Amino acid sequence: MSLDPTVTNSDHYRVILENEKVRVLEYTDAPGDETTPHEHPDSVMYTLSSFKRRLMSGDLEMEVELDAGTVLWLPAQQHHAKNIGETATHVIFVELKDPDAAPAAAGLVEGVLGPQ
Repeated sequence: MSLDPTVTNSDHYRVILENEKVRVLEYTDAPGDETTPHEHPDSVMYTLSSFKRRLMSGDLEMEVELDAGTVLWLPAQQHHAKNIGETATHVIFVELKDPDAAPAAAGLVEGVLGPQ
């Protein structure tokens, strides 16, 4: 079973650029929308809108509220999430294709769940 977010959650994720080094995804949702489990390689996330969501990964569950213009490093992970805020989510993910090109990190969201 594929855990590619463009397959598992094609109503929310779309590829806007892909080459041999990166895949760039655009993610959008509305308040109350929830994704099914999917995975991302090491990535950079850029928030185009402010939003609040619940992230779930295994036994870990947390609420995250981010402002528009936030840029975060995301280590490779599998998760699903729900928009629990009152605004739509609009995010760009730059997924790295070379796992050796990224620094090691822990947690779901560097600086939110992992070390800073």
